[in-house]
Amino acid sequence: MTNYLVVTAMGSDRPGIVSKLARLASDCDCDIVDSRMALFGNEFTLIMMVSGSWTAITKIETALPQLSVEMELLTVMKRTSRHTPQNYVSRIEVEFHGKDQRGTMKRITQFLADRSLDLAAVRSNAEETEAGDSIQHVFLAINIPEKVELDKLEKSIHELASEMSLACQIKRMQS
Repeated sequence: MTNYLVVTAMGSDRPGIVSKLARLASDCDCDIVDSRMALFGNEFTLIMMVSGSWTAITKIETALPQLSVEMELLTVMKRTSRHTPQNYVSRIEVEFHGKDQRGTMKRITQFLADRSLDLAAVRSNAEETEAGDSIQHVFLAINIPEKVELDKLEKSIHELASEMSLACQIKRMQS
């Protein structure tokens, strides 16, 4: 039987972190099923899901804390199960951009939560222009259940963007 463990790691960015974590997984007889890495400022972040037997998962759970200390990483682990995809009829990708303003993500995510929509991906960043203005970019991939009327949802997303003085683009991924 295959078992799963989600591992998160964060620390100062430097060469070799991914290599050492991948080697640990391999040395513990685990496979890396999925992983994401990003840099936030000077901080390296990694989330990965590994799979293996209970013995292999226990082995990595036991070995990771020592490697974390050696590499000065903050790590968290959680046993999980294989993801069971939901049956969504479509997905949309939504991009907002405009002047950076406090509360943008709060309003957007509350809007989605109020409608029980499933976020498949979120990416947000702000960048400074040559004029010194801060521009915010928000990307969302949203899974759409059957009961949601897509045209009405798109209209309400555009209204939300307008209320927040943001430009908005919506792309339908499936129909």
